Amino acid sequence: IRKELIKLRKKDFTFESGRILGSMCTQPNSMAKEAYNLFLETNLGDPDLFPGTKKIESKIVEMLLNLMHAPKKNASGLIMSGGTEGNITAIRIARDISSKNEILLSENAHFSFQKIASLMNMKLIPIQLNKQYCIDMQKLKKHLIKNNNVAAVVGVAGSTELGTIDDIPALSEMCEDEHIFLHIDAAFGGFVIPFLKKLKFDVPDFDFKLDGVDSIEIDAHKMGCSVIPMGTLLIRNKHWLEEINVESPCVSTEKQASILGTRPGAAVAAAYAVMNYLGKDGYKEIVKNCMDTTRYAAQRIKEINLELVTEPTMNVLGVKFRNASEVVRELSERGWKVGKMRRIGCIRLVLMPHVTKNIIDQFIPDLRKVCKKLEEI
Repeated sequence: IRKELIKLRKKDFTFESGRILGSMCTQPNSMAKEAYNLFLETNLGDPDLFPGTKKIESKIVEMLLNLMHAPKKNASGLIMSGGTEGNITAIRIARDISSKNEILLSENAHFSFQKIASLMNMKLIPIQLNKQYCIDMQKLKKHLIKNNNVAAVVGVAGSTELGTIDDIPALSEMCEDEHIFLHIDAAFGGFVIPFLKKLKFDVPDFDFKLDGVDSIEIDAHKMGCSVIPMGTLLIRNKHWLEEINVESPCVSTEKQASILGTRPGAAVAAAYAVMNYLGKDGYKEIVKNCMDTTRYAAQRIKEINLELVTEPTMNVLGVKFRNASEVVRELSERGWKVGKMRRIGCIRLVLMPHVTKNIIDQFIPDLRKVCKKLEEI
């Protein structure tokens, strides 16, 4: 069995190689791996059996609420399997407290919202993007004015396509005025934007500093440098959990609000370990290095006469191609894995911590060869 597993694992690409350039995940920090193994058998769905693990969950929620400038009194949070479960839970809260049925969101919102609409029999209303590839506020405003059935508006803080950030302050003001639930999908940006701010990058506020923000989803398995999967849903009002609680008589909790019943504690322990090990200064340094690599990659790409979709907001680059699918296939044959953004017509590079300037120097010659072969330059 061991031999078979090793053989199959060798077929996989690895983050350690540096040749995965299109993923928003990365190689977990060594502290995360150690903690994960220590807590393999723990289940947060039955906390009386694992009170130590439950305490870790509480500590992580407290740390992230602090990072997101949450109000001290009523804010709360839940550990999730990742962004999809977090987004589902946020919209479930919004629907149940409003008794309304429509979700307004940008065209580049994560595909998990399509699942949400299907699961909950809700209607998605995609809003066009502006020239900066963010939600068009004027078009959103028009929809809100003529529509009285909106359960939630979704703001994106680090889009999966280009890493762009919606105008969350404007969304917050609009949703507060209209008394509409505002959920922020910061699965990628949650561990990036606070540190971009510390590095004096010009990025908007996106968290509970803004009174109209009601919930935020953050993934530790992305720029949090922890193991897959681990997300957290943070909410402004802990009483909203009562709206979605169900009785759970067969385990040690009386009620549960999470979608998962059995919730692995190992990923939670891993995230706690790496968050404490790195601290805010550690994450700031990681974000700084990623942005340095992003700028370097952008420069090298322009040097071979390729065009970016837009200048990077965070450590994500979109590179325009007439035939992005063929470029992706050709690069894969040369051992490089990049993302393909079908809607835009570009490839996506995510400059995660495992991607260095040296890796970019190895990648650019292969990219140039592919472009010449496909007559893209």
